[in-house]
Parts: sequence; structure tokens; C-alpha cells
Amino acid sequence: MVFHHVQHILKDATFESVNITKPQNLELAWGKVYRLFGENDMLMFSIGTWILVMATYWVTNLSFLAIDLTGKPRFLSKYKVQQDKNVPLNPALLSRLLKTTGINMMFITPIASYGFYVAARWRGMSCGYDLPSIPRILADLVLAVIVEEILFYYSHRLIHYPYLYKKIHKKHHEWTAPIGLTCIYAHPVEFLVSNIFPLVCGHILTRAHLMSVWVWAVIAMVGTSIHHSGYHLPFTLSPEFHDFHHAKFHYNFGLLGILDWLHGTDSLFRKNVAFKRNKILLGITPLSVSIPDKSTTSKKIK
Repeated sequence: MVFHHVQHILKDATFESVNITKPQNLELAWGKVYRLFGENDMLMFSIGTWILVMATYWVTNLSFLAIDLTGKPRFLSKYKVQQDKNVPLNPALLSRLLKTTGINMMFITPIASYGFYVAARWRGMSCGYDLPSIPRILADLVLAVIVEEILFYYSHRLIHYPYLYKKIHKKHHEWTAPIGLTCIYAHPVEFLVSNIFPLVCGHILTRAHLMSVWVWAVIAMVGTSIHHSGYHLPFTLSPEFHDFHHAKFHYNFGLLGILDWLHGTDSLFRKNVAFKRNKILLGITPLSVSIPDKSTTSKKIK
């Protein structure tokens, strides 16, 4: 009797409205945002994208800056990648940093965002009520990562050629031990060609929905902020790979390390203790403690 009763309930239940690949709450939330921008695609693609990127950048990196300036909470200092650097921060470098990042975020980014809208309109991208499924969002993200790795690696290597390095990329390398804010501390040409273009190109190619772009923009901005933060914190992405690039200049040009392995531009990195530490820390013991730099230890003994 009980079995037949349960079977009857399941038979009568209506699950047609339940779609785990397109959550209803997500669509309702997106609808509110779309209406907030007056259902104006230009405002969503340009102003909306700019606001999202700007908010993510400042919230993430002002948090890191507060740690760098105050040294608090103190226990976080043990997670610094380069222990002896930026203690304290150089006021002159910090002043130039804030000026350049302010220009890039307040002037270059909105211009680039409008350019993104033009490209999105050309490609027939949508920002309307009909959201993509979660599998489609994930597929867009995978392709975006691959495209960014390719475009960032080769554009990054290009601006390391002596003439372009001197004229464009040298600014970014003023920080041999980067902090979070330096992720967009760059010449405007570099910021557009090597940072923004690789970021959005993948989604433009797949004609992704704007929500997919926004998800990727947040992930990418938080990711690059962590890569430049100078802190290898528990349960976060490892900053070791890109931090090594700032310290040694001519190695580790990419993001994932795949093209660096293919072209041999990670050779010195693989011989360094930073290579062993280049993983997500799944505990509270700093990797500088669990994987000590034997070369530094031997020098101290001598």
C-alpha cells in the first residue's frame, strides 16, 4: 500500500518547470539586472561590464592592499611568496601604481567595454532574459581559458622584445615583487592588447551570452589579482608561477604553463623551489615551511 501511495505521488508530481541546468532563481535575478539597465543592450555590455570589472578589481585588491599596508592580520605575513619584499611598501611606487591603475580602470576599461559591445553586436551576442544552460556556460568558460592562454602567452612574449619592453612592458615590471593592484598596472597599449583582448576574445568567438562573460570576468579578475598578490594563501590559486615571472623576467609568460612547457620558457622555474610550491595549499602550514628553499638555508648556515 505504501509503495503504491508513493508511486501515485511521484506520478502526479509536475517536474516540467524544474530545470537544474537553467536555475529559475538565476533567471529571475538576471531579469532584475536587465530591467535595471532599462533592457538596453548597449548599457549592459558596456557600462554593466565596466562596473562589474571595476567592483571586482577594487574589492579584491583593496583587501590585499590593507594587509600590505597594516601588516594585519599578522598571521598572513607567513604566506608571503617573497618574504623580504614590500615590507613596507614603497610610497613612490604605490603612488604611481594608483595613478596608472586609476587611469586604466576609469578611462581605458569603459572605452574597451564599448568596443566589446560593438564586437558583441557584430557577433549577435545576447544579454536578454533567455539565459544559457549551465553546461553551455561551462563550455564557454573552458574555451575562454584556452583562448586566453594562447593570446596572452604570445602577446606577452611579444612585448618582452627589447624595443616593446622598453616602450610598453617595462612599467609592469617595475614591481619585481607584485601586489594585487599591479595586475592592471600597465601601459594602455599592453592593457588593451595583452590583457583585455585575450580576456573577451573566447566568448566573442562562441557568441556567448553576456552572463557567461560576466562569470568569466569575475573569475579572471580574482584570479589575476591572486597571481599578483604576493600571498600564497590556503585554498586559493597559487601565485608562484607568475610571481616567478616578475622576479626573473624572461620565464613563465603564460597563465596555465602549458605553452611555457611547450616552448621551454619555464626551464628555470622547473629547477626552482617555486615549481614545487606551485600548487593549491590544502592546509594552514605555509609552503615556504613545508617545502623550504634549501639553497637559502645552506647560505644561512655558511
